[in-house]
Amino acid sequence: MPFVNRLNQLESASQFKSHIVLSNCRVFFDFDNTMTTSDVLDDVIQRFSINDRWAALEKSWEDEKISTKECLTGQLKNVRLSKNALHKFLRKVELDPHFHQFLTLLVREGVKPVILSDNFTYIVEWILAYHGIKDLKVYANSLRFYRDRIIPSFPYDNPFCLNCAHCKKIHLTKDKTENKLIVYVGDGRSDFCPARVSDVVFAKGTLLDFMNKEGLPVIAYKDLSDVHHYFKEVLTSGRKNR
Repeated sequence: MPFVNRLNQLESASQFKSHIVLSNCRVFFDFDNTMTTSDVLDDVIQRFSINDRWAALEKSWEDEKISTKECLTGQLKNVRLSKNALHKFLRKVELDPHFHQFLTLLVREGVKPVILSDNFTYIVEWILAYHGIKDLKVYANSLRFYRDRIIPSFPYDNPFCLNCAHCKKIHLTKDKTENKLIVYVGDGRSDFCPARVSDVVFAKGTLLDFMNKEGLPVIAYKDLSDVHHYFKEVLTSGRKNR
């Protein structure tokens, strides 16, 4: 029986801790509003748009009239910025203050987390490098600069899904094996699909609402200190039970 089905038979998340071996986990993070304290891509679009058409597209996306890919493509047509202007803006982006500490814990236990984002690889990797974080695998959308414009492309698009321009689920399912526990940490609509196929889900915001509405097992968190604390408890519990 898959782990996700077994989770439904547990009375609480705390009971599940004794079943987890952190070194046997695959840990996936969303980026915007999960690893960062803001929605970076939304902020870029709003700051550098030459008009307010982004807002109408956002509303259509929220009402599920258009896909994320359509929304982003339309919004970016109205963005004007250079690489230098983008870099200057990205220097202001803050990571969750607890991420470094949590990353240290994961690496120490032999876990290399993977970032799955509906943002763009260029932006995500630039922010990580600026904050001294290297060698993390990032799957996201692609972009190129043409004069003062950003031209997007979507190598992991699922044309049958409105929730994301990047189908994060494919990265989980291709890595999923019977002896690996899939842990997902996210907050938004692009996380619905990967959360459905994960074994342990940490959620806040729209993702938490979705998980509760669907009756799916979930662990609520406010910031990454909660997730870090949870896995510290996992390690303590596991070592006590050896």
